[in-house]
Amino acid sequence: MTNSELTQVLFLLLLLVGLAQLFGWLFVKMRQPKVVGEILAGVVLGNALIGRLPFAAHFIESAKHQGNVLDFVYWLGLLLLMFLAGAETQQLFTRGERRQVAWLIIVGTGLPFALGLLFSPWLIRPSMAGPNGNRISLTIILAVGVAVTSVPVVSKIFADLKILHTRFARLVLSVAVLEDIVLWLALAVATAAAGKAVLDPRAMSYHLLATVAFFVLGLTIVPHLIKRVNKAQFNVLARHSPAGYAIAVLLAYCVVAGALDISLVFAAFLAGFAVVHKKRRLFADALDAIGKISFAFFIPVYFAVVGLKLDLVRGVSLWMMLSFIAVTCIVKVFSVSLAARFAGFRGLDLANLAITTNARGGPGIVLASVAFDAGIISSKFYTTLVVAAVITSQFAGAWLAYVLRKGWPLLMPTVPDRLAETPQLISNEL
Repeated sequence: MTNSELTQVLFLLLLLVGLAQLFGWLFVKMRQPKVVGEILAGVVLGNALIGRLPFAAHFIESAKHQGNVLDFVYWLGLLLLMFLAGAETQQLFTRGERRQVAWLIIVGTGLPFALGLLFSPWLIRPSMAGPNGNRISLTIILAVGVAVTSVPVVSKIFADLKILHTRFARLVLSVAVLEDIVLWLALAVATAAAGKAVLDPRAMSYHLLATVAFFVLGLTIVPHLIKRVNKAQFNVLARHSPAGYAIAVLLAYCVVAGALDISLVFAAFLAGFAVVHKKRRLFADALDAIGKISFAFFIPVYFAVVGLKLDLVRGVSLWMMLSFIAVTCIVKVFSVSLAARFAGFRGLDLANLAITTNARGGPGIVLASVAFDAGIISSKFYTTLVVAAVITSQFAGAWLAYVLRKGWPLLMPTVPDRLAETPQLISNEL
């Protein structure tokens, strides 16, 4: 890379992080999710606005062609976001919440996915199909689009609102992470089926088994091993450079996942979970330092690049967009509300869980991008999926911010929670 090419990339990163911070600040002032402003920063720089100007289009396209640097920053921001989310999400899938998570997964995710598969023959239109699209691949994409929940964007919303440590965040992220394992597999099947008549069941089975095994080990055995390594006398790096050690754990997880052809997003989440484990974090200052740098630069750039990759000029079908957003939101909110009732939640809990898990965010955008690049969907359906992801994420963040401003609980405390709070209340009164 020449000095001129590097300068172009650095200037584009400067614009991305500067606009992301500016738009994020404006959205916070408007009591809206900061993450939506960061995505909007990339949209402003893209083909929809500034990228259409002759003097800016050539420069932005030249910088985007240096894809290795930009893609690295993009992926590093995503991995750091998931790592920090895993570090904050302590005691994921606790024994008392397994029943609730199971209901939310089986009904809250399974019902929308099943309805998408069932009614797709009547919903799919020729205008939705790309050059390689067929009925099987389009059916799967439509079903995933109805059921998907965003782990990265929901994590960012929780971080912005400072509620990552809560039981509500733990429950939603537990559901979203498990849900995405199944939905990413479905996306892999859809791309494999694009333009083909025969699938490779052996490859699909390996991918599913490897992902599930990696995930189960990452929640059970491996964190105990990492905990022992954290305290070991030979671990000089952990004692003298805790931040460097935490990053090393993140990279090690990602390397192993990459070698097994498993999504690095899950690996980063599990790495953060392993570093903290179930007790209070041993690397509080290190994780705090990593978080400050990540949320100042890498994570805003990640979401800005998401916006930059959107092409809102390729074609927009207003009718397709409005009908898809309305129908999928109704189905998802109804399904999660029903699942939450089965799980024992009532009242405001139902709305909080349903609206939050309806946020499509990053996975919704990735779903659209992968399907469009594979030629499964048309530009109009691509735009529809992207806009649905942004709008549902924006509404979820705005709703949670409103609930917190009102002082309402995200989840009503359980009986053990109230019993645990009683001694503290008594001591405060004394």
